[in-house]
Amino acid sequence: MILIKTKKEIDFIRESCKIVAETLQLVKSKIKIGVTTKELDLIAEDYIKSNNAIPAFKGYSQGNGVKFPASLCTSVNNDVVHGIPGNYELKDGDLISIDVGVLKNNFYGDAAISVGVGKVSEIKQKLMEITERSLYIGIEQAKESNRLQDISFAIQSYVESNGFSVVRDLCGHGVGKYLHEDPSIPNYGKKGVGPSLRKGMTLAIEPMVNVGDWRIIVASDGWTIKTADGSDSAHFEHTILITDKEPEILTVC
Repeated sequence: MILIKTKKEIDFIRESCKIVAETLQLVKSKIKIGVTTKELDLIAEDYIKSNNAIPAFKGYSQGNGVKFPASLCTSVNNDVVHGIPGNYELKDGDLISIDVGVLKNNFYGDAAISVGVGKVSEIKQKLMEITERSLYIGIEQAKESNRLQDISFAIQSYVESNGFSVVRDLCGHGVGKYLHEDPSIPNYGKKGVGPSLRKGMTLAIEPMVNVGDWRIIVASDGWTIKTADGSDSAHFEHTILITDKEPEILTVC
């Protein structure tokens, strides 16, 4: 069931999303050669808690009983998503994707960015640019009366026209009252397919894009998703609100 949010609920979601956006910008400012992903995680957790909010990912379970141990997902190079922060020191040329969720007043916000460390290769730079642009192209289709997969088709068309692939086994989702709600939002699809978009829907749109093949594998930690062929991957995400006009991006400072 797709939840339509009330004005009061949207205000709560908007507050959580603001903290998400601020956290991402703070973490981005701390990304440099030599910093560990665990250090970035602690920075994010401290900031979220300082805003009387809760890191939404910490302790989250996929249903297999294995709880996520951190506040950030830190996914480096060929990690697609769900990388666990640890002692890895960022190196010159790395690409790191940062994903964060926040819970405040019992409502959630969720967003992600990808950042280059030091001097990245041309292909990594292009990958990040295409992935981020595909997110905004998808958001442009998030209008009342459009169909869900209008978003999906727009993302896939742009990504593939630039020679990259969209991950097919993972997708965006509704968000707000729960961290993951209906509907699932694939990053590939056909125009005119899926439920109609309605005012009051809050959606997390999140293209995950690989340099090589779209297929993925799960690492031995049970969380980190990697590209099956070892190619690099990027990830951008915003929580957005469907309105009676243009979509509103909630995860901006």
